[in-house]
Amino acid sequence: MRLINVDTIKEIIRESCSSLLFNYPSDIEEAMSLAAEKEEGRAKKAFELLLENSRIASQKHIPICQDTGMVIVFVHVGKEVLFEGNIDEAINDGVRIGYRQEYLRQSVVDDPLFKRENTKDNAPAIIYYDYIDGDRVIIEMMAKGFGSENTSKIAMLKPAQGVEGVKNFVLDTVKQAGPNACPPMIVGVGIGGSFELAPLLAKKALLRELTDVNPDPNYHQLEDELLALINQLNIGPLGLKGKTTALKVQIEYYPTHIAALPVAVNICCHVSRHTKVVI
Repeated sequence: MRLINVDTIKEIIRESCSSLLFNYPSDIEEAMSLAAEKEEGRAKKAFELLLENSRIASQKHIPICQDTGMVIVFVHVGKEVLFEGNIDEAINDGVRIGYRQEYLRQSVVDDPLFKRENTKDNAPAIIYYDYIDGDRVIIEMMAKGFGSENTSKIAMLKPAQGVEGVKNFVLDTVKQAGPNACPPMIVGVGIGGSFELAPLLAKKALLRELTDVNPDPNYHQLEDELLALINQLNIGPLGLKGKTTALKVQIEYYPTHIAALPVAVNICCHVSRHTKVVI
């Protein structure tokens, strides 16, 4: 068995908070630059402003967006790994230290309905665990802004609605999100599982690199078709109309019950802050 002290995890989370809030991930920046070349008029100007904002944020080490998000962490734990210490506490301590050190906006409230008091350290994070073979630990983290999160939806479709039902639901969700989701968007789609799993699949889809190709040809084709349909909506960057409403559609799926067709859409704004670290 491999023993890993949770202080290692805490430092990874702290460092991630201190870095990914100030820069676009490389796949996002490349996609933005390519999209800008295809635009004209107000849409092109919007991209120029977004890319200039990115350069300023990186050079001056200030957040790329005022909403510095809620931290979501996926921890993939090797079956031959033992943690020394409390990993939940380590992750949340990493968030606390990172957000305080960098003077990042602290947006988490404890009681979501009645008191809504700010925790003043952006903790706790939302943490998911699963198990993988071997002795590695893979940490995937995102700082998810809630302007786009609030536009996300789930539907329990009837199986007979099929592919067209899924397309219509995704398109309707993006239409309703409009400029509120800070386009250009990345659209994560989760299909299958159950009521609670489909949104988790959609969230996981947002962690994929934009250059990834879905290994299933049917879902790869559906991603391309949905992206084309979304970009015909003419919402455009920052809602100023244009050819680019979304940069990518990413689909994750899971087996489901014979009577069900769960579909969830988790929208992310262009500031898709995510990172992956392998220990």
